[in-house]
Amino acid sequence: MAKNVLTPQAEDFPRWYQDVIAKAELADNGPVRGTMVIRPYGWAIWERMQAEMDARIKAAGAKNAYFPLFIPESYLTREAEHVEGFSPELAVVTHAGGKKLEEPVIVRPTSETVIGEYMAKWTQSYRDLPLLLNQWANVVRWELRPRLFLRTSEFLWQEGHTAHATYEDARLYAKRIHEEVYADFMRRELAIPVVLGRKTAKERFAGATNTLTLEGMMGDGKALQMGTSHELGQNFATAFDINYLTEDNQRELCWTTSWGTSTRMVGGLIMAHGDDDGLRVPPRIAPIQVLVMIVKDGDGVADAARRVVAELTDAGVRAELDARDSAFGRRAIDAEIKGIPVRVEIGPRDLEAGAVTMARRIAGGKSAVPLGELTAAVTAALTADHDALYNEALARRESRTVACTTIEDAAQAAKDGWATIPWRELGTDGEAKLAESAISVRCLVLPDGSVPRTEDDDDVIAVVARAY
Repeated sequence: MAKNVLTPQAEDFPRWYQDVIAKAELADNGPVRGTMVIRPYGWAIWERMQAEMDARIKAAGAKNAYFPLFIPESYLTREAEHVEGFSPELAVVTHAGGKKLEEPVIVRPTSETVIGEYMAKWTQSYRDLPLLLNQWANVVRWELRPRLFLRTSEFLWQEGHTAHATYEDARLYAKRIHEEVYADFMRRELAIPVVLGRKTAKERFAGATNTLTLEGMMGDGKALQMGTSHELGQNFATAFDINYLTEDNQRELCWTTSWGTSTRMVGGLIMAHGDDDGLRVPPRIAPIQVLVMIVKDGDGVADAARRVVAELTDAGVRAELDARDSAFGRRAIDAEIKGIPVRVEIGPRDLEAGAVTMARRIAGGKSAVPLGELTAAVTAALTADHDALYNEALARRESRTVACTTIEDAAQAAKDGWATIPWRELGTDGEAKLAESAISVRCLVLPDGSVPRTEDDDDVIAVVARAY
């Protein structure tokens, strides 16, 4: 229906992506290069993501807090590897209140340092541990090549930070976030079959001892890092003196973790599921699951439409009424581009026949549904279409992932999808060689799909791809 409104994916995928963001009214460029204005529909999708993520984070025991946007420069310099990793992206404030500051402040790129300062203050004994914190906030990483949702100088995210008494407790909590919070959310709610893996030393978060990642394949075969969970060892505990008194009255350093996801997931949703007609929003995450549209008013149509919205809402469906007097065709195209999973169209003829027309964005097609059967038909369609999106994304990933044994074959396969290659055959030298062609090791996995504890095992497999 939205034919010719958007650039076809096969013709120019990046342009298609920008077209969808504009036509679906998701976001616009901000007044400062690299910033983003998120429009109401884009914000509604992000709010749904926040709600689902927040519930899972709280179920894992973390509590929400808030820490300052401005961080003293001295905090970052305490952890040398951390500041070195972020140095090119930092936004630094040197003047405020009409004068030069005695100490420059950093606009937070992430909050390990400032939260570490307060963890040290709040952690006195083993009874205070584990300390499990999360915050929803904005961060700034000065981006040279911005792209809405994917890479912007300011973006929104959640960042979790925890302190533990032992290495094993910290490791297991980072793993729990990786699997029970992030992977569960992305697979179940976003319908994206992410691969869980371990980052190589080169790709590891600055200051971490281990980084766990979730990688999704986009519609063009490239990879997108959807979220990460980091074991920080005792690096930040040493820098910020985060310690506790044991039951034996001994002073010990804590073990810490950090983990985060961001508005990048909105970009992932667009690129993983969108087609040439626009967005296809997975029903579980869709802010509007059903749009009830008045085709032509009169003969009680508006009242019937309102009753349909009420009935669907009572059944737990997120339904909204579209009673605008603009051309129906234009409104239908808008709904198609926005990826609203189901449209219920009601006009005088439908009402006279005691039925409505149900249009499905994901499965496609239209069907007449008796009014008395509509709620059951809608809920069944939403479930089936959500599962269909996941299965379609999984089939794409499997069909476009090639098992390779040589670096040359892996580089060739990564031009159009993903490649896997034994890590022992690739190694750090091979990783550097692939990087010359803008191909990176997205993660390390084991043959059964699980995450390796170390890079050194013989059966570790590298997943390589071009990435956003």
